[in-house]
Amino acid sequence: MIGSVPASAQAWVAALAAVGYFADQRMATAVHLAVTLQRPLLLEGAPGVGKTELAKAIAIVLGRDLVRLQCYDGLDERDALYEWNYAAQMLHARLRQETQSAAEIERSLYSSEYLIERPLLKALQAPAPGAVLLIDELDRADEPFEAFLLEYLGEFQVSIPAFKTVRAANTPVTLLTSNRSRELNDAIKRRCLFHWMTFPDRDRELAIVRAQAPGASAQLTEAVTDFVQRMRAASDAVGLSRAPGIAEAIEWARALVALRFTSLDPQAVADTLGVLVKDQEDWQRLEPHIHQWLKTETPS
Repeated sequence: MIGSVPASAQAWVAALAAVGYFADQRMATAVHLAVTLQRPLLLEGAPGVGKTELAKAIAIVLGRDLVRLQCYDGLDERDALYEWNYAAQMLHARLRQETQSAAEIERSLYSSEYLIERPLLKALQAPAPGAVLLIDELDRADEPFEAFLLEYLGEFQVSIPAFKTVRAANTPVTLLTSNRSRELNDAIKRRCLFHWMTFPDRDRELAIVRAQAPGASAQLTEAVTDFVQRMRAASDAVGLSRAPGIAEAIEWARALVALRFTSLDPQAVADTLGVLVKDQEDWQRLEPHIHQWLKTETPS
């Protein structure tokens, strides 16, 4: 039931499947513990394994708003936590400069009225039952930003200079993701539960593609899943810059449906390869293998 907290890992498997996300037992256990113990959950794995989509699915299951903080190089406290509305503060000061002292004006400027919420503050101040906070691709940010996050991750609170310490009235369900482009600080890891995410096996990915591309025929969904699985298995040997993710497999199935393909053949692959591959060199590396990966045997 949407909005209620699943009572066990098995219940999480069922609840996530009901909203189109197919988790295995280990993943569901990690989610169950993060929610039950009110601990942040760090999800690491290659791009495209479904880390961000898991956060979205959890928010739907719990009936909570998803607050997303997308990390990038140079991200700082102001972008993640709060910003003062300087224009409104200046206007306030001008209007009161004849009736209030400078000290009184200064005290009144630093109030919630002039505080602009960024994702962290928004998650901390979310009304019941609370928010799901996704700190996405933390490995893109730098180490000072990791240090800034420690107070939040350890105590679900943040200190705002000249204002106050804001504590969560309703503890956010917090997920952090990393593509492991660099190693995260040990202090971050100590404050989190951890789950390593891999690409799904053939049967689980087939279930995902079927659920997310319902217009595709059974023959087409199986062919798409098998082809993508073979691409991933051979990606290192072929020299691909990046293996296709689950999202690409789903998008490819939908594209083939839009083009009215009911099965997969070399021409269909060649016409739509740009859905799976976003690099010219990868495209050239793949073309000699298309016929081989279209074989009908189920990949091991």
